[in-house]
Amino acid sequence: MITFEEEIRNENIKNIARMLMTAARTAPKARGTDNLVLAVATDESIIKIAEKMKQLAVEREMEFLNRDAENIMQSGAVVLFGMKISPLGLNCGACGFTTCAAKPKNVPCFFNANDMGIAIGSAASLAADMRIDSRVMFSVGQAVMALNMLPECSMVLALPLAVKGKSIFFDRK
Repeated sequence: MITFEEEIRNENIKNIARMLMTAARTAPKARGTDNLVLAVATDESIIKIAEKMKQLAVEREMEFLNRDAENIMQSGAVVLFGMKISPLGLNCGACGFTTCAAKPKNVPCFFNANDMGIAIGSAASLAADMRIDSRVMFSVGQAVMALNMLPECSMVLALPLAVKGKSIFFDRK
């Protein structure tokens, strides 16, 4: 039996997406507090997110959302990184408020956002090690939030994954 790469590509992308979530989960977190929500969008969910991105492009007059929607439509999976707001009680002032108690509930804790960034970096690094093309996108996260797909999250970023002869995430217009 001969198996061609094209026949297993989508399965491989989905398996790598699962590994990237593991890499994100095990990334270091401030005070050992894990406020991440990790998920993978595939197939119909990608279509739903892309359609929402196109709608937001019109509503917000942000043309690049259309470009990013086309990118994710060519992706085999999109890893979603959500952050729950949970102040760590350090009273560091990095969020712009003098204490955690003074910070409004809807303002992200600096450390929660930093932890999400470290987790995405860990996942993106593994994606590069696995030779899968990716690009961190806040635009996808905007659509995910508008669709309330990760309801407990105050911030969502995404890492779409693709395997093509040339990366679809660069040389974009």
